[in-house]
Amino acid sequence: MPVQMFADVILPLPLNNKFTYLVAPGFEPNMKVGIRVVVQFGARKFFSALVFRLHDQVPEGDFELKQIDAILDQEPIVNQAQIIAWEWVANYYCCSLGEVYKAALPSALKLESQSNVSPNPNFQITGELNGEETALLLMLQGRGQANIREINQFLGKKSSYATLKILLEKNAILMEEQLKESYKPKTVSMVRLSKEISSPAEIEQAVEGVKKARKQSELLAYFLSSTVFHHEPRHSLPKKELLEQAGVSDAVLKALIDKKILVSESVEIGRLKMNHLADQFLYDLNTAQENTVLELKQAFQSNRPVLLHGVTSSGKTEIYIKLIEEVLDEGKQVLYLVPEIGLTSQLITRLKRAFGDRAGIYHSKFNDAERVEIWFNILHDKKDSYQVVVGARSAVFLPFKKLGLIIVDEEHENSYKQFDPAPRYNARDLAVVLGQIHQAPVLLGTATPSFESYYNVKLNKYALVELNERYQGIEMPEIVVADIRKATRQRQMKSLLTPLLYEEVKLALENKEQVILFQNRRGFAPYVQCKTCGWIPKCMNCDVSLTYHKFRSGLVCHYCGHTSSLPANCGACHSEDIQTKGFGTEQIEEELGLLFPEASIARMDLDTTRAKRSFEQIIYKFENRQIDILVGTQMVTKGLDFDHVRVVGILNADQLLNYPDFRSFERSFQLMAQVSGRAGRKGKRGKVVIQTSQASHEVLQEVIDNNFIQLFNRQMQERKLFRYPPYFRLIKIVVKHKNRDRLDMGANHLAGLLRKQFRNRVLGPEYPVVGRIQNWYQKEIWLKLEKNKVLDQSKKMLMDAIDQVKSLPNNTGLVIYADVDPM
Repeated sequence: MPVQMFADVILPLPLNNKFTYLVAPGFEPNMKVGIRVVVQFGARKFFSALVFRLHDQVPEGDFELKQIDAILDQEPIVNQAQIIAWEWVANYYCCSLGEVYKAALPSALKLESQSNVSPNPNFQITGELNGEETALLLMLQGRGQANIREINQFLGKKSSYATLKILLEKNAILMEEQLKESYKPKTVSMVRLSKEISSPAEIEQAVEGVKKARKQSELLAYFLSSTVFHHEPRHSLPKKELLEQAGVSDAVLKALIDKKILVSESVEIGRLKMNHLADQFLYDLNTAQENTVLELKQAFQSNRPVLLHGVTSSGKTEIYIKLIEEVLDEGKQVLYLVPEIGLTSQLITRLKRAFGDRAGIYHSKFNDAERVEIWFNILHDKKDSYQVVVGARSAVFLPFKKLGLIIVDEEHENSYKQFDPAPRYNARDLAVVLGQIHQAPVLLGTATPSFESYYNVKLNKYALVELNERYQGIEMPEIVVADIRKATRQRQMKSLLTPLLYEEVKLALENKEQVILFQNRRGFAPYVQCKTCGWIPKCMNCDVSLTYHKFRSGLVCHYCGHTSSLPANCGACHSEDIQTKGFGTEQIEEELGLLFPEASIARMDLDTTRAKRSFEQIIYKFENRQIDILVGTQMVTKGLDFDHVRVVGILNADQLLNYPDFRSFERSFQLMAQVSGRAGRKGKRGKVVIQTSQASHEVLQEVIDNNFIQLFNRQMQERKLFRYPPYFRLIKIVVKHKNRDRLDMGANHLAGLLRKQFRNRVLGPEYPVVGRIQNWYQKEIWLKLEKNKVLDQSKKMLMDAIDQVKSLPNNTGLVIYADVDPM
């Protein structure tokens, strides 16, 4: 008797289990781990599932197994190394494999069924139906079928479920599920000679045959001159190019096709631009950089991740390129992670010069089709495939086969942490795990290491290589503190600038030099307020004040996107005395335009960089000195390299220093040190002006002295005392419900269960700073776990407690999730 095959599959759903399906005998020869298959899940839904495991073990239980309906791939689209990494993410970050699957694959590779509704041809419309039901049925009979979204639009409702349910019960309609695949290969219509015409005599005969038809003759002559008789012969021409250049209509081409002289066919082409030829442009390394490369290679031999602690403008990128070159010579691949999409444009230009089309980008600003093509480009590992991939955090999920080096640039950045939705992973930590899976060296580079990484150096888990010399001997920038309180008291402020910063900006502009100003708030003003009674407009969906955006002429919630117009009167006392409070990048840009009318000023924040190429456009203009002053949020702090920036201004350091978080001093140092590093990177020494009301703050002195070690040692004492990372591991449990009372009951119940297991290591539940977002009330419970405690056991107890609370009948609608190592 033949052995039956079963497949355990992963569904793109937040479900902890893998599901077993029967493999029909006809499918068995084509079944492989890592391919996609179509399966039915539930009564009506179909999904593209990923084959996780193939076996012959009959599942236990008294139920009928469903069969796999179709196979979507001939070869695996996910390799074994990826599946191992997915399992680690699911286990470590307390989420399901389905959530990892959904996050890892480009959306266009995940199919999901949609309901199509059609009329039952055997049903006769009678007086039993009301007007709405009759109208819908007539519409369906006219169109043949419609999906749920189209029906909702026709009825003018958010949900048409009730109407459809009645029609189903009366057997008036039929419903079916159809899988929808969003990815389609990009094709172009190409024109070539018919296979029946091959010899010169046959070509001459074809030319003679159309001489009397002038347009056809001209089109054929142009085609032949551009292909067969051209000094660089081509077998075919794009149809669009042929018609445009020959100046004829599609009907003329169709006539030649009907005469079997020409043939038109669709040819698949890539969406990726593959036309950069490497000029092997590599910078000459100085002695310090060459020594660093040797130290790194030696450190890689220890099979530990290596932390490269190099001051800003020390030439870390040139060191990376040298290492990449050697890895590519071995025929291996490189993953180069950066924290922000904006960094990829400058970086890829340098990598393209060195490695041509072997270097490519992958990030979320690409559309679905482009992401699929990059996925397959790397998966198939052909001669023209990317060997170096520069990407933001999602690039860690790409299907590398021969990974030889992983670089995590600016490793301290919290942008590497995924906050929502699950999996809430940290790409830096996943990169370290990938290095272990692929047996590839992992290099973490930064001028301001995260405390966790530097602590791992102290524990000998990471190797450390330091580079304390700036490239070409450029001096570190001069950093000075400007006292806002003193300047305000003496009435010396120039709008938002202290006299010191104003004079430095003015001098830089006079010398044709550039300026970067940093303010970590976008919009025109953080909020508006009634001067009479203190009323502040709040978001109707979130417990947060609305931010004033002048270019939109309204108030915007930065949590849910809700917008409203700027009120003319106070909502409480009806006073007309409404004024803005604080300042964001938009207001700074406007004020600078008044202070320096001759200067070209631009802004880099979320509002100005939403479009696909917007980062590149701003950076290109700044590099080419079309912009004199660049105002920005954190985006301007992260590794950008500009030649002519002499002055950097931090407009309000107090916002960073006073943020209510145990990491605020660490992050303040990192941000201020990083943005300072943009000054004086080429040529003469730069200057940094830090505006603050706390001129004697110890963190500011450590920034001025570039004394990371002093900050680290001082903060480590406090963190050990108060049980914070890296000495303890934090897990944040978020509990959400749209009813505040239900939330309180559920959160208190969960906290009580956790205290039985973890005792005094449980904090909360408490409302966070913003206690309601998008009409969901939320509370947080925090776990502080010792590093030496068995983490897997603790997580299991945590997830069991969460499942127990969610399963109670009164907790319908309660959302609970765990965030491991929150940033």
